[in-house]
Amino acid sequence: MKISEQWLREWVNPALATEDLAHQITMAGLEVDAIEPVAGAFRGVVVAEIISAEAHPDADKLRVCQVNAGDETVQIVCGAPNARAGLKAPLAKVGAVLPGDFKIKKAKLRGLESFGMLCAEQELQLSEASDGLMELPADAPVGSDIRDYLKLDDHLIEIGLTPNRADCLGLRGIAREVGLLNGLEVSQPAIEPVAAVHDDTLPVELKAASHCPRYLGRVIRNVDLSRPSPLWLQEKLRRCGVRSIDAAVDVTNYVLLELGQPMHAFDLDKLQGGIVVRTAEQGESLELLDGQTVELSSDTLVIADHRAPVAMAGIMGGEQTAVAAGTRNLFLEAAFFAPDRLAGKARGYGLHTDSSHRFERGVDFELQRQAMERATALLLAIVGGEPGPIVEALDEASLPARPDVTLRAERIGKLLGFELPGADVERILTGLGLGVSATEGGWVCSVPSWRFDIAIEADLLEELARIYGYNNLPITRIQAGLSMPAREESALSLRFLRRHLAARGYREAITYSFVEPKLQQVFDPDKTPVALANPISADMAVMRTSLLPGLVTAVLRNTNRQQPRVRLFESGLRFVPGAEPGLAHLKQVPTLAMVVTGQRLAESWSAASEAVDFFDLKGDLQSLLGLGRRADAFSFVAGSHPALHPGQTARIHLDGKEVGVMGALHPSVQRELDLNAPLFVCEIDLAAVTDGALPQFSELSRFPEVRRDLAVVVDNSVAAAQLIASVKDAAGEHLTDLRLFDVYAGKGVEPGRKSLALGLVFRDKTRTLEEDDVNQAVSRVVEALQSGYSAELRG
Repeated sequence: MKISEQWLREWVNPALATEDLAHQITMAGLEVDAIEPVAGAFRGVVVAEIISAEAHPDADKLRVCQVNAGDETVQIVCGAPNARAGLKAPLAKVGAVLPGDFKIKKAKLRGLESFGMLCAEQELQLSEASDGLMELPADAPVGSDIRDYLKLDDHLIEIGLTPNRADCLGLRGIAREVGLLNGLEVSQPAIEPVAAVHDDTLPVELKAASHCPRYLGRVIRNVDLSRPSPLWLQEKLRRCGVRSIDAAVDVTNYVLLELGQPMHAFDLDKLQGGIVVRTAEQGESLELLDGQTVELSSDTLVIADHRAPVAMAGIMGGEQTAVAAGTRNLFLEAAFFAPDRLAGKARGYGLHTDSSHRFERGVDFELQRQAMERATALLLAIVGGEPGPIVEALDEASLPARPDVTLRAERIGKLLGFELPGADVERILTGLGLGVSATEGGWVCSVPSWRFDIAIEADLLEELARIYGYNNLPITRIQAGLSMPAREESALSLRFLRRHLAARGYREAITYSFVEPKLQQVFDPDKTPVALANPISADMAVMRTSLLPGLVTAVLRNTNRQQPRVRLFESGLRFVPGAEPGLAHLKQVPTLAMVVTGQRLAESWSAASEAVDFFDLKGDLQSLLGLGRRADAFSFVAGSHPALHPGQTARIHLDGKEVGVMGALHPSVQRELDLNAPLFVCEIDLAAVTDGALPQFSELSRFPEVRRDLAVVVDNSVAAAQLIASVKDAAGEHLTDLRLFDVYAGKGVEPGRKSLALGLVFRDKTRTLEEDDVNQAVSRVVEALQSGYSAELRG
């Protein structure tokens, strides 16, 4: 937003230079992007009047003008198309210096002398382009310095406002800030009610009160739009980047810049019936003021008469009811449109207007009557007219709620780092327009209608720091009792687990917590995942209840890019719905997942080309579980999983409780995903892996060990892990190691049975074991296997 420094100082005039004022505004949170003069550097330019203008005898496009410069009459040869007798325009006299250090000298043009130059706005750097001489009002004093007459010793201050500070999208809001920062009163223009001189009104009906809770309108008859806007009004608009059009449009733009309230003026005689504030109907279109015709969507709020839409509410008016030179009767509107309903509507039509920019961010919803009175008074002073009464349509229930906000005194010191006296707190908050009531231990503040960004206590603390001055906040050292947090010695760090897996050839993957619903259903059909209200894309629409969909997608991406051997792991959260719906019952479970596919070993002259299998992944997982010295507490039990191969799936148990699952991807799932090779996956609760056991000292035995090997034949249905557990129970305390070193089925073994070869190692810490000790232990093992599993010793 651009503002004129002179205009701002009409409201509040601190004793600060331009740069200091801009710095103060910036430090208050309203960042000044640029400061630039309103006109170029020039001197020697005066107000002049053309007495006569005749065609140049030797040039078709030149005119020879006799110009009254105040103290003399000079001849000027000019090529401007609007040079005419009676016109008042800037004159650069001989000796004047124009922007760019261009010095004016006496010259000859096509044989005729010219003593100076009549100037256009562009030549004085008052605008970027111009079609002819700058036309000054008829009452401009001839001979006066143009800089003094137009008050060009001014600066434009461009402020880059953040979206939350819509209250400063008008000069009044910025003046309020500057006044408070400098402890000065703000001199606002007196806005008095304008008495109606007739009873003519236009009925207003609110059919979309949630979009527009307040709408005001007023009929003004017998205006004379042939009267131009006064120079002071045109100049203020120009300096804020707004082009002067006619008095009706200029006044509404002026009120927008001054108070921050967008307004619109309709040609009353082009309206039929009354005003209806409603959403657009199917198939309706509207020709806008910029000439384009738009097809209106059903969620677009429009201002309509009893025939058709006449304006896009809060965005742009329609061409059919626009004010023109022949307009005699006006209908002024001022409304409040709900920001959340209007947000993004202009962009949807490829538009962005000063009105939409303000309404999308929030306009003071109690400002409309003041704006109407201000605009009426200005119009009557400029173009005359007869005002009628103000008609207001209001739905108070749909206006924004402004609940009080409590500020605790002790929070000031705690969050801002310094103590602010209560008197200063009340001064700052009151100066911002808040109603402040002291309570025990703090204040209760009522929020003004123009501050949409104040809703909680932290907002008030930010306002205190901002007005007090961020650069004035004292530097304080943080003081806190720092103590080393207790860390379980038995716990394994995630960093340690990551490094272990990396050492075994795995790469860490980080995937999104959002997955495709269809893929999520494949891996966890029994759970209904939490759906995202506003997903990034259709394939990221639900929260994952398993890490496997994301990892499998990563594998697929790698294999599609000619990576035949992939080993990935990921640690992260899976989001498991609770027994009751809602986020309050959502469980976030830290989990570790692993996937492998392709060759067992990287391609090498010394490595056999063998595909990875179930036991490769199991071995990697067991090496990981062994880091916590609790490997014996884990067991692998044959199980099932909807996405895994029914014959190659194991449930992972820790002390009898299921903590994970592993296995080969189901062939149908593999085909559906278009994977070329079998994929083996594993998922386990991270806590089960990181919770280890403390190492304990065990004295080494000085006595020799004794080994016995047994080969037993059992049914194929017998799990080796179950059999090994029975052997350990039966062998007794001298058994120090037990290994399964061979599994065989085939010739010499009955169909439906298999041979398991076990190596049993015995040792005692206090003596050398006798043969009988070992034989008795082996006999107990054989008896246990025969009775429990119908095992037979293999000869």
